[in-house]
Amino acid sequence: MSGRKPDRGSNWEPRGPKTDSARKPRHTAEDRATRAPRSFDDRAPRSSDAPRREWSDKPRFGQGQSDRPAKKNWSEKPSYSDRKSSDSRDSRPAESRSYEARGPRKPAGSSDRSFGSRSGSGYRSDSSERPARNDRGFRSDRPTRDFSSDSFRGSSRDSSRESGRTYEPRSNSREYDRDRNPYREDRVSRDKSRDSSFVGARDKNPNRKAFFEDKVLEKLVVADASEILIQGSFEEMGLHPKLVTALRGLGAETPFPIQQSTIPAGLEGRDVLGRGKTGSGKTIAFAVPIISKLVAAGSQPRKPNKPRALILAPTRELADQIDRTVSALARSVGFYTACVYGGVPQRRQEISLSRGVDIVVATPGRLEDLMAQRIIDLSEVETMVVDEADHMCDLGFIEGVKRVLRATGESQKLLFSATLDREVDALVREFMPNPYVYEVPNETQENSTIEHRVLVVDPDDRSQVLLRLVQGEGKSLIFTRTKMTAERLSESLTNNGVPAARLHGDLNQNQRTRNLERFVKGAVRVLVATDVAARGIHVDDVALVIQVDPPEEYKTYLHRSGRTGRAGKEGVVITLIPRSKRRNVEDLLHRAERDAKITDVRPGSELLEELAGP
Repeated sequence: MSGRKPDRGSNWEPRGPKTDSARKPRHTAEDRATRAPRSFDDRAPRSSDAPRREWSDKPRFGQGQSDRPAKKNWSEKPSYSDRKSSDSRDSRPAESRSYEARGPRKPAGSSDRSFGSRSGSGYRSDSSERPARNDRGFRSDRPTRDFSSDSFRGSSRDSSRESGRTYEPRSNSREYDRDRNPYREDRVSRDKSRDSSFVGARDKNPNRKAFFEDKVLEKLVVADASEILIQGSFEEMGLHPKLVTALRGLGAETPFPIQQSTIPAGLEGRDVLGRGKTGSGKTIAFAVPIISKLVAAGSQPRKPNKPRALILAPTRELADQIDRTVSALARSVGFYTACVYGGVPQRRQEISLSRGVDIVVATPGRLEDLMAQRIIDLSEVETMVVDEADHMCDLGFIEGVKRVLRATGESQKLLFSATLDREVDALVREFMPNPYVYEVPNETQENSTIEHRVLVVDPDDRSQVLLRLVQGEGKSLIFTRTKMTAERLSESLTNNGVPAARLHGDLNQNQRTRNLERFVKGAVRVLVATDVAARGIHVDDVALVIQVDPPEEYKTYLHRSGRTGRAGKEGVVITLIPRSKRRNVEDLLHRAERDAKITDVRPGSELLEELAGP
């Protein structure tokens, strides 16, 4: 049983009234005085016959002398020089400490090593073998140190000389081997020549910001006039009737100058380098030879993942635009296309390639990914087109383009651009040994339908001037240098009553496609974009191209300007600059071979009313 008391139930009987007898008595001060004092000491009372303890220097504990040592006197300082031999360890009794009861103790990790002697002979019970500190012999090999002021200064040097050690004075110069000396003359001259190449580099450049210089490269040599074959109509070129009907459906009644010469050369199977201004019909110039070559080959079964023609474009928007044009022409004669670019799921593109297509329009990045995964095979490609070839080199796609061109083998190569020059020499020398080079003649400023204007605006009036320019009825395309500027500008214009869409690289592909379609269909009249929309984007009826941030390269200026005045229509290019940028823009226009009127404007200027329209 447990030690608790048994439970006998509770007593529910009512208690009687309290009486004074049951009350606790009260005590007064007099009662407390007569009461015996309380003691909290549990010890028994000391008897009178017990010996009293005397607090002397030598306490007595029943015997005459104690083994406890005498109390130390701390007033006296200890002396370490006069130690007696009796204070050493050998003066202690050996039987004061005994190790017999404990038994031998072995350290961890060792079974044979004993405590005390290192030789393992047993415990050291007596320390007489170790000499006392004062009994140690004098070491003759160590010199005696004298701490006097005169001798201590040169004691270390004298002792080192006695021991045979010599110390040479230190110097700031270090001795290196010839191969590892950082102060070699050839290395110093190399570093100086390399540093001198950067001296004044910013002052020599036209933009004053980057170390690279925007040079005007030499143009490619055009074919002789005797080799140029120009045909004035699509019927004379021997095209399929359905293809001619599809061209008319796209608005191409008669061929443009670049089409009149490059299409016959492409039909002959020659490698072609074509240069024409933006909006001159280069897409049809290389699409017609591809489709006509497929028609001439007859009906052939499509092989999965093995296209017969390939078109490369630098941007997704340009690739999508080319695909729409080529697809409309190819389907008229029974051929199909597929568009391959990044930013969208890959699965849909894999399915279309596995079903078999005749023409593939792609960007270099996604195409190389599919090639690495062995989803697409370019061994069956018969015709290869590189659109905006010089821009591919500018963006760093040159190595990727070379790998794609090598994968196509001995196929026909067609290169087109509005600014085709010696920058594509690396591609021409390796893949096009004997190309047919054609440039549209007489493409000068006088024959152009684009008017160039430069407006010098104060920074405080810049926003009001821009707002007035985009308030007209026509479409306006605004170019900025950064994505953040495009975002803020489109939001600011929308808040001020001018709906604007944006187009830059931070948007996903669905947003970019949707915003571009809104601008093309007229849902918004203003599109704020970076240079991603400067190449190849075709939008009808763009009245104004406004450059809020002027470009650094003349090629970028030409491609931006080419977004207006397309297909023979008129357009205006306006560049807004502060007064400090006037000289830079003049140099830019000189390299681009364009003449522009430079005018100072204010928010209420009549020129703004003339350019913007009602």
